[in-house]
Amino acid sequence: MPQPETHHGDSPDKGNAVRRELPGHIAAALAGAGGATDSAGQPWAGRSLSGDDAKIHNFEDDDGTADAGYLAAIAALVEGTGGEADVVASLATARVFVPVVAQLAEEAEGVDGLHMDKQADMALVTLKAPDGRKAMPVFTTAAALEAWHSEARPVAVYAARAALSAVSEGAQLLVLDPGSAFTFVVRRPAMWALAQQRDWTPSYLDDQLEFALASQAQAFPAVRRLETQPGGGVASLTADGRTVPGGGAGPELRIVLFLEDGLDAAAVQSLVLGLNEAWAQVESFAEGVDSIEVKLHRAAQEPGRH
Repeated sequence: MPQPETHHGDSPDKGNAVRRELPGHIAAALAGAGGATDSAGQPWAGRSLSGDDAKIHNFEDDDGTADAGYLAAIAALVEGTGGEADVVASLATARVFVPVVAQLAEEAEGVDGLHMDKQADMALVTLKAPDGRKAMPVFTTAAALEAWHSEARPVAVYAARAALSAVSEGAQLLVLDPGSAFTFVVRRPAMWALAQQRDWTPSYLDDQLEFALASQAQAFPAVRRLETQPGGGVASLTADGRTVPGGGAGPELRIVLFLEDGLDAAAVQSLVLGLNEAWAQVESFAEGVDSIEVKLHRAAQEPGRH
């Protein structure tokens, strides 16, 4: 499992009269979830993340279980009757838990040489994906979060607000339920769409994107035809080894190029570089595609280009 990282908030001395402030992204998440106070009217600012303050959420009567709509969308995805877009759509109204931890920032020497907690930080946990990208873990249940990180405390927010916090943290992925029976990864374009509360179409199902990429390829005579397909990294695995057609970290989009015969390795490399530069100028490609893989085919018998 990737090692968690933490992002720290303000940490004034415990002996100070100044109340500790939540990190901006956490405060924004809480505010977006229903206000600056919990369901009992107690302010979130100054919470110590210990004792009674451990239960950090302001969803009244929240039992900590998973959203029914999300569970149904995941079940359909696993069974092959639903898709990734359905899962992301279900998150638009789902509550999730973001893990926050209390960390010792500085120790002071107390009575009889014993060390005491002088400062404590509130920290938002993030992960580093295998390819180096930053990812934010979120959990559909409080139990899943506790099982993953026993010292983390659950901040309950709508998934759209968690996605917005992830964007503000520079995260490229939103990872739901890491370490559980099934982990679903919301890749960057879907995460941005969720944060902006708009619909998301996977790049491999976007006909307009395929047409735009094929149009750019027309400037390259060696390209006879172009197709888009789900990338090899779209699929994911359950804990018991079943393949699921979605929820993977990428590559998201496979671009299949049918090329004329006779191209040597240098010509192919130059062609692909040129195409990448051309595609980068397409706004829908830059915003709507998380990661790509290019597959090459010879097309001696292929009819004309798109």
